[in-house]
Amino acid sequence: MVQYSAQEKEVIKKFTTIQKRLKRHWCNISKLTSAPQTVIVVPSLTLDSKELNKIKGIVHYEERFLFMLMLLRQPNCEVIFVTSQPIHPYIIDYYLQNLPGIPYSHAKKRLKLFTTYDASHIPLTQKLLERPRLIKRIRSEVKDYKSAHISTFVTTPLERELSVKLNIALYGTDPELNYLGTKSGSRKIFKKAGVKYPDGVEDIHKKDELVRAILKTFKENPHARKLLVKLNNSFSGEGNAFVSRPKDCGLSLKSVERCLQKIRFLAKDETLDSYLRSMREMGGIVEEYVESRKVLSPSVQLRVTPFGQVELLSTHDQILGGKGSQEYLGCTFPAKARYRDRIQSDAYKIGELLAKKGVVGRFSVDFIVLTEKSGIEHIFAIEINLRKGGTTHPFLMLDFLTNGSYDPKSGDYVTKSGHSKFYISSDNIQNEDYKGILPDDLFEISAFENIYYSNISETGVVFHLIGALSEFGKVGITCIGNSMDQAEQLFDKTVTILDKEALKNKKDKEKNLMPFLKKTVNIRKMKN
Repeated sequence: MVQYSAQEKEVIKKFTTIQKRLKRHWCNISKLTSAPQTVIVVPSLTLDSKELNKIKGIVHYEERFLFMLMLLRQPNCEVIFVTSQPIHPYIIDYYLQNLPGIPYSHAKKRLKLFTTYDASHIPLTQKLLERPRLIKRIRSEVKDYKSAHISTFVTTPLERELSVKLNIALYGTDPELNYLGTKSGSRKIFKKAGVKYPDGVEDIHKKDELVRAILKTFKENPHARKLLVKLNNSFSGEGNAFVSRPKDCGLSLKSVERCLQKIRFLAKDETLDSYLRSMREMGGIVEEYVESRKVLSPSVQLRVTPFGQVELLSTHDQILGGKGSQEYLGCTFPAKARYRDRIQSDAYKIGELLAKKGVVGRFSVDFIVLTEKSGIEHIFAIEINLRKGGTTHPFLMLDFLTNGSYDPKSGDYVTKSGHSKFYISSDNIQNEDYKGILPDDLFEISAFENIYYSNISETGVVFHLIGALSEFGKVGITCIGNSMDQAEQLFDKTVTILDKEALKNKKDKEKNLMPFLKKTVNIRKMKN
């Protein structure tokens, strides 16, 4: 049981009162409207900092939320966007120029950008709370706090405190319910909802608990050659690890302890000591790693309204890579038709249970689909992400660009023009030779190669994570087509174009560097 100070209790009390405004304001949040409103976007990745630091260019992940600028297509909507570091003006222009039916100048007047000028790895929300004058300036930009809300990536006690400081409702789940979205909490919800999930053990904090959980799971699953260990609040698969079954010497506490010394981590530079420290702090699980001829990982996105209604929003097939295919690389929309109804049905059961517990806002449920040689498919629920995630920004970008709708029965997204849309999206288009490509270079390349998203055809490429390109050689893309084949062709074409440009840049760099290297060699010869 969490013990709160008197001050924390007062914050929780005020937050509960403020959140009641969401019901009155819901019609403006849930759909495009002409009613006056203000949306304060705080794209803080308020998750475990150690886990986040494992992700290349993590500070630029705040830019994934720039799809929220599409809200400015509503003529009476004002957007306040807060970031750790300033965003390149060309990137802001890029999004605003994609707005359908709204003059660029009109939208720009209704956008206010604020930054903390702090690139450290602490959460953006914490940076804001440490700058009361900045909070005051943000608050002064809100004309009517009753018709305003805060949009965040995740809700934690920090976001709750910010909501109280601003006196503005937070669109998201009460942080008191966050356990439901952990790996351990997810397994308990699956059990109550009657949804199939892998065998295993949850709520592990200590090394001896981990050893016993591994031993128990191996004993109960004699055909399992290895198990997955997961940290409760890990992100993008970075908190996962593999433990192999003891060989020859049989199953015992001692043999499992020896195997634990050979645990294989997905994250680079992780050690057993550092991993166990993280497990003590946040907890974790052990679960069966079911090997199959073919493994797919679909995801269902839902939301619960402030009135407790569960809505199915979309389905995706996740693209996984890295060790053991545990790292999230991207997604395709929609998920495959042959299992779409089944995962939506299971996700809806989970959503109803979460709604009864008081969850509000967007969340997703991840699954795995295992295929036997006979073709029979087995579906297991894996985890609940009680927050926005990697599938949120591409779907909402499509939604805001086209103002269409998702049909859960057909599984299609249909635009106002009556066309079904498909896309492939990734946050992980990486190449060391992309380094040095500036935002304006990227836009110029896109224009010359004719891959820009077009509001006329409602197809093309939308870029994100643009700020990470020059420094980290990393960018995100969402390729929208009228068929999955078209989306995939556009994806392959875009990566080919970027690789070609990178190769050209590399040759130019080497050419420019050659005279300097020759000069350096000559100087060394003279010294010798």
